[in-house]
Amino acid sequence: QVQLVESGGGLVQAGGSLRLSCGVSGRTFSSYGMGWFRQAPGKEREFVAAISWSGGTTLYADSVKGRFTISRDNAKNTVYLQMNSLKPEDTAVYFCAADRRPYYSGSRFRRSDFDSWGQGTQVTASS
Repeated sequence: QVQLVESGGGLVQAGGSLRLSCGVSGRTFSSYGMGWFRQAPGKEREFVAAISWSGGTTLYADSVKGRFTISRDNAKNTVYLQMNSLKPEDTAVYFCAADRRPYYSGSRFRRSDFDSWGQGTQVTASS
């Protein structure tokens, strides 16, 4: 059974930074892509960023491009999301997710491509 545990959320002033981490167990981490999604109150869960199994391909939502960076450390079975220049509209629960496709190196990452999810971590950027 795949388990994903997020950490690093919190309260920060607008313009500040946070780094989220997601530890993964129960799967060969280095064989699968990973993603981050977020869900604000009253809104649907939306894609934030994804990274391929090798780290060679990354993809970002337009709303976070240039501010957020996704990375992974396969030796630590961990994926990260560095969030800079946070805005109040970034406030949401952030979820990490594991891609169902081993060794996928394309650039298409849909919500349905992810089959395991963490419990989420709250990020609040105050104005």
